[in-house]
Amino acid sequence: MKKDIYFTEESPQMLDAYKKAQCTFKYFWREVWWERRRIIPALDLAHVKVKFQQKHLFRAPIIEHMWIEDIDFDGINVKGFLANSPNQLTNIQQGDFVEVPICDISDWLFSRDNKTYGGFTIQALRAEMTEEERESHDQAWGLDFGDPTKIQVVFDEDQNPQNLIEHPMSKNMGASLKEFLKQYPEELTQKDELGYTLLHKEAIAGNKTSVEILLQMGADITAKTNSGYTALDFAEKMEWEHLISIL
Repeated sequence: MKKDIYFTEESPQMLDAYKKAQCTFKYFWREVWWERRRIIPALDLAHVKVKFQQKHLFRAPIIEHMWIEDIDFDGINVKGFLANSPNQLTNIQQGDFVEVPICDISDWLFSRDNKTYGGFTIQALRAEMTEEERESHDQAWGLDFGDPTKIQVVFDEDQNPQNLIEHPMSKNMGASLKEFLKQYPEELTQKDELGYTLLHKEAIAGNKTSVEILLQMGADITAKTNSGYTALDFAEKMEWEHLISIL
């Protein structure tokens, strides 16, 4: 007889999954950052799971964890659009814009060639399933979730652990970035509407080679966003240790 697999929101398994997702979110964002620069998309999907709740005067709040898509991130808040239709909540609906701090996310997931990365809450559930149940689960998703005890967060993590430090595209695109900045030197100082420079954005994504080139080409290391953050502030918030000494 098939057993139901369910953990409460506050169960040790789910709390551990939330924590791991929050601590590794930087790898998700780094991948999405590079996905935006690819001519040919490589990711099948890139979603973040967020805790939503609706308070009531006379009973406990209703809580649902749902996925958002079309993700953006400014180093402080995760942004996207609700991909699910709520089961019980009435204060939000599919397609609504969502903006939350990292501490409010409960999972992240991206896939490439149907292989998944992240998915900590999903793997917590899969770890309790039989092989047959996992196979059925994965077929429903149309994805290969692999071994639930070996969750990967970057491509080729086993064969090339250096990818945990820097994304391969950061290294490979260095020459192109130099040429781009020679042609468009104004990009070194250009700020967006929130005061972010290219240096801020590359620091958030953890791109060492890109950051080094920007500094070599004259980027202002002291530049601040409208909210008062420097590139170093973001490197520290994201815990990109390989950037902190440079910045």
